[in-house]
Amino acid sequence: MPKMKTHSGAKKRFKVTGSGKIKRNRARMRHLMRKKTTKAKRGLRGAVVVHAAEHARIERLLAM
Repeated sequence: MPKMKTHSGAKKRFKVTGSGKIKRNRARMRHLMRKKTTKAKRGLRGAVVVHAAEHARIERLLAM
């Protein structure tokens, strides 16, 4: 059997931590920033760990 290929879109969007968790960036930070409050923008900063319900699906995309 050939090897599984990594999904090109997924490899750009997700990073795997040393412990095997998957990190992602938050949405809604690309445009229309002037109408978002500073507090809202600050809350969207930084990466978060992918929810457990999505973990297996994203692992499959990353061919882990």
